[in-house]
Amino acid sequence: MKLKKKRVINHRVILWMAVCLSSMLCVTIIVPGLLVKKIPDGGGQPPIQIAKDGLLKETITEQGLMIPVYLTKKATIETVPLEQYVKGVLAAEMPVEFELEALKAQAMAARTYVVRRVLEKDYSNMPVNDALVTDTTAHQAYITDQELRDRWDKHYETNMAKIDRAVNETKDLILTYEHKPINATFFSTSNGYTENSEDYWPFKSPYLRSVPSPWDIKLSSRYQETVDFSYKSMLQKLGVTSIATTGTSTKNMKVLAWSAGHRIKAITIGGKIFSGREVREKLGLASSQFTWTWSGSKITFTTYGYGHGVGLSQWGANGMAKEGKTAEQIVTYYYTGISIEKATPFIPKS
Repeated sequence: MKLKKKRVINHRVILWMAVCLSSMLCVTIIVPGLLVKKIPDGGGQPPIQIAKDGLLKETITEQGLMIPVYLTKKATIETVPLEQYVKGVLAAEMPVEFELEALKAQAMAARTYVVRRVLEKDYSNMPVNDALVTDTTAHQAYITDQELRDRWDKHYETNMAKIDRAVNETKDLILTYEHKPINATFFSTSNGYTENSEDYWPFKSPYLRSVPSPWDIKLSSRYQETVDFSYKSMLQKLGVTSIATTGTSTKNMKVLAWSAGHRIKAITIGGKIFSGREVREKLGLASSQFTWTWSGSKITFTTYGYGHGVGLSQWGANGMAKEGKTAEQIVTYYYTGISIEKATPFIPKS
């Protein structure tokens, strides 16, 4: 009897241990956030861990690099192959009416932007943990294929054929500096020049140098714009107590320094010193190159160019393309000293 009872107890212990082990395995499978998957390196790059806050990022499949995009209006995530993502960005960021070579230049910049973000495990400005980028200009504007069908309607096939061609003819190509994907910033319209990176952002990039961009002035409808503010609104937005005015001018609103890109680098307003970027962002101006005039209690700003001004000018690219320049010539003009390489060696293998 005692021996039989002991055997029963041992069977129960074994059964209990099996259940515990099974439960532990289930936890591992159901909660992948407990793991960080190491993906083998490629192209001489160090091994990378595509993870954030302990959440597993499955980005490599048989289709290649997959990009999880957070669709802000739907509050959902759409995961698409890299080249499909580039098509969605290209359609959202640049008018399809632009020259093919300009579209190809933009495609390379868009692809570079997201590949660099993957390699650097950059999840900045993300409202959710499970996506790499949003579909807004906080990263790159992106539009789904269904949205394009709705927007273009009967022109969908023709327009998409042009987008497909621009992406397919630059497939797998990215922009590099010293064999690393660049920070491929771009913007709509220059004021006649692009901006040095350190004159707008707190970092200096050897390839983000100021270059002339005369095409924008002739082509872009956004080259020059005006916007009005009341005196009270100006004070509130800038956080100053008063701005002394005399007729159409101001006594204590003066440009202190200009950037290499002919934009305002430093300006004093109401006794406070601002960067041109600060004034642009606080007032919502199109550019950090601006002039102003007073009329009674109203101030009118006139801006030149649209966007931060660093990197590729989209309207400038279209102007270059109209003159017969290739996509390769366009990107190497706006990004100083770069090379064009295939993205595949940089992307980890699954």
